[in-house]
Amino acid sequence: MALCVLVRHGRTSANTSGLLAGWTPGVGLDDTGAAQARGLGDRLAGAGLVAVVTSPLQRCLETAAGLTGGIPEGARPRTETDERLGEARYGAWTGRPLSELAKDPLWRDVQDRPSRVTFPPHADHEHESIAQMQQRALEAVHGWDARLEAEHGPAAVWAAVSHGDVIKAVLAASLAMPLDEFQRLVVDPASVSVVHLTSTRSFVLRLNDTGSDPVDLGGLTARLAAAPTDGGDAVVGGGAGTGPART
Repeated sequence: MALCVLVRHGRTSANTSGLLAGWTPGVGLDDTGAAQARGLGDRLAGAGLVAVVTSPLQRCLETAAGLTGGIPEGARPRTETDERLGEARYGAWTGRPLSELAKDPLWRDVQDRPSRVTFPPHADHEHESIAQMQQRALEAVHGWDARLEAEHGPAAVWAAVSHGDVIKAVLAASLAMPLDEFQRLVVDPASVSVVHLTSTRSFVLRLNDTGSDPVDLGGLTARLAAAPTDGGDAVVGGGAGTGPART
């Protein structure tokens, strides 16, 4: 299957002030977040992205714009939105300080038993369970992965711009990690993680990469293009790496 680059949006004022923004409208990138988004464009300029699929929330749209803005116009991928990549619907927790939420009895379940958590309802904010959030995000990633592979071939590379808990949930599934353990994962603002879904298993190639080096997937995409019917077997012993091919 294709390669999915999971990108968390850049930093926002809600992040720095410790508010759980959720689906609150008007939460955009702060100056640091905007710079992070431009940096993502530089990092991914050579990755050969065929599409950027983003959450419809402002902070992700701005991150996607910064990301694609760093790619030469002739090679710039199309941008699509998908609500399934949107933030968790936190219901009555939306917009509240994390310091306050940490005193709520539900906080302990969110930390230790997230598979059982459904966020409390609210008249103005939709709510859902963490398991529902994971399921819709996985449907989005698997659906776009299959669609873009069909359009561009098995070496297609695309980016999904989303949110911390959503990306953590996708990574947990890719690692065959129970949802109750997904809080072990860290996904920072403007971080890059890469997953390769196959017919038999998912491979996690990068996790929470916040460096400044270009994301070079050339060696791996060349191998995928050369062996499009690969069933997803791992290389016993670890292989020679998935970086650029050496001559």
